[in-house]
Amino acid sequence: MESSPLHRDIPAYDEDIDFVVLASQDPDFAKVVDPASKTINFKDPKAVQQLTKSLLKRDFGVSIELPDDRLCPPVPVRYNYVHWIQSLLDTTSDRYDDRYDPDRKVLGLDIGTGASCIYPLLATSTRPQWRMFGTEVDSHSLDYAEHNVHLNDLEDRISLRRSTCDGPLIPLGALGLKQINFTICNPPFYSSKDDMESGHASKAVPPSAVCTGAEIEMICEGGDAGFVCRMIDESLVLRDRVQWYTSMLGKLSSLHTVVARLKEAGVKNWAITVLRAGSKTRRWAVGWSFVDRRPRNDIARDSDISHALLPLPAAQTIATFLKAQDASHSLNVILSGLNLRWDPATGIGFAKENVWSRAARRKLMRQRADQGTSGGAEASNTVMEDNSTTQTSNDNGQEDATLGFKTMVEDRAVTVRWLEGEDFVLFESFCSMLKRSLSTRTQS
Repeated sequence: MESSPLHRDIPAYDEDIDFVVLASQDPDFAKVVDPASKTINFKDPKAVQQLTKSLLKRDFGVSIELPDDRLCPPVPVRYNYVHWIQSLLDTTSDRYDDRYDPDRKVLGLDIGTGASCIYPLLATSTRPQWRMFGTEVDSHSLDYAEHNVHLNDLEDRISLRRSTCDGPLIPLGALGLKQINFTICNPPFYSSKDDMESGHASKAVPPSAVCTGAEIEMICEGGDAGFVCRMIDESLVLRDRVQWYTSMLGKLSSLHTVVARLKEAGVKNWAITVLRAGSKTRRWAVGWSFVDRRPRNDIARDSDISHALLPLPAAQTIATFLKAQDASHSLNVILSGLNLRWDPATGIGFAKENVWSRAARRKLMRQRADQGTSGGAEASNTVMEDNSTTQTSNDNGQEDATLGFKTMVEDRAVTVRWLEGEDFVLFESFCSMLKRSLSTRTQS
């Protein structure tokens, strides 16, 4: 039997939706597809609504009802945003293995959930252990959102609250929450009616789909950049009470503004991506954290975004002339000779400080000599300089680590992933030490 959407991790939408296939799978969608053009009339609100309903039904087992006077959310870009947050959390978890943990309980907050309640519905339908809170300032949208939660029997996993325009965007106290794992948000893109009209006028071609959004959904002071900068200000107070603060952005210029504000605020850990949906739609998403877990490079550093906006790289690849088996052995010898926590089976290690400097190695040799654990300084020197296979005892755990790392070995290359820490210079220094040490063993 095919597993239901509730119990499978759905991949991101990368291609355009095949309307013919969807029509063959959903009779309601077949009614709005033009058999000649094999597409729908995107100027017809009912056709656009049916596309959203049919995709949610087919791919996620979700049912919704939508008012005609509020936004109808396109599913692909919304789900791709949810999928990115899932990857962000998976690659910064306590397991350090980058994989989805089906037992991990995750709590998220949707800021401005809208009439569809689409983000909580997508998050909970694809991750069974996830729970969501949602806030909404518009009572009309909130009524529909609550109805959609009820339609899907998700009252025990989705909780919605009325908020106010002048209240906090992340009201953890009012919600009775001490900590959450993430925020998700699709803020109003425009700062005024004029901004919205000029934005539409500046496009090379008119919008292809009808927009049914109300002003409260489309316009706010400062537009999406101003909204997210408000979130940043609140995050500077809440800090690690939220693991990842995230938001979607509708304009590339807004991404520049937000990243500049993050840097100005001293935030050292952020992630950005392009949200692609088929061949046309592009949005951007940004996330930032005061927890020192580092997401994987492909999650945090989208290659289509200007290098000036990207966070520090969280991985380095060291070229070697060694086969994978020999490189693994060399790594074990090098790292076992240092005073750090190191598990060769997983490649994961933690260092309390720079324990690979000459001063640190000499200190370790003196300690071993004094304790008589390595047969004196001469034997310790053999461990450090000649990379003996002697194992190093240590009491370093990740609780007080300033650097967490993971090594991944293949023929002729070793990749070092930065898992944890705030000091990029320390990570670079560690990688440089490995590069020198592996080079020495290659030459020998």
